[in-house]
Amino acid sequence: MPILNQLITTVLPFIPKTIVGQVAKRYIAGVRLSDGVRVAKNLNEKGMMATMDLLGEDVKNANETEQVKKGILSILQSVKENKLNSNVSIKPTQLGLKIDKELGYRNLKTIIKEADRLGNFVRIDMEDATTTDDTLTMYRRLRADGFKNTGVVIQAYMHRSESDVCALVKDGTNIRLCKGIYNESPSIAYKERQEIRNNYLSLLKIILEAGSYVGIATHDDYLIDGACEMIQKYGLGKEHYEFQMLLGVREKRRDTIVNDGHHLRVYIPFGEQWYAYSTRRLKENPHMAWYVTKAIFIR
Repeated sequence: MPILNQLITTVLPFIPKTIVGQVAKRYIAGVRLSDGVRVAKNLNEKGMMATMDLLGEDVKNANETEQVKKGILSILQSVKENKLNSNVSIKPTQLGLKIDKELGYRNLKTIIKEADRLGNFVRIDMEDATTTDDTLTMYRRLRADGFKNTGVVIQAYMHRSESDVCALVKDGTNIRLCKGIYNESPSIAYKERQEIRNNYLSLLKIILEAGSYVGIATHDDYLIDGACEMIQKYGLGKEHYEFQMLLGVREKRRDTIVNDGHHLRVYIPFGEQWYAYSTRRLKENPHMAWYVTKAIFIR
């Protein structure tokens, strides 16, 4: 399987976009908001929560950020109108963080304010290491401005994450904990699989002991089992945590987690930027390349 995965990621730039589109159907809801709504409804009917994610990042044009903002506001309205059990995820760079920090913050604040009015929650995603400080600063500004309906993402492979988590839990921050997907330097990030796993569980322990709500975002059995052991050890109720997975990945394990009585949220990516997202995911997650390969060749 590793050889096949490596082959897929190597030849990916030469694969026609139409074929990538066929592969992407497994883990992209579609291009339109209605596609995301449809998938969210289906997941809700199965007892799962959702997070809708309008694809796109690193926007270069200020006018484009306005369109992104309107698109995210439309998601929030659709969630309300369709009575979905879903929140929304955003990336600061799609709202203008790298163009103008104040522009990015104004756009983000507008979204958070509308989500608060509608009784919803917005997850501020974490991108590459160049944006970490600015992203956490934006989050803290929102909290200072009185907004509590938002939370951040911490990536377990970053050396700095323990310090960040210890600071965030003091304020009761809602944290999504993931391994991390960007190709960072060994000087700032753990690179070995078990190192990342160990740090993930160490960070999860800090969060749970502090009483902060946590989204346990992983498809790794080692981490899922480790998290379940902690949950049982601390006698935690479902109001303290949830598991999170990406659409189309490890669906059998996803169903088992729900059947075992845990809350589980599925991230639902959609939008016109599906191709960039799809190719990045395939390159960064060889296991996903295997899943989608099975979807094509094994019936």
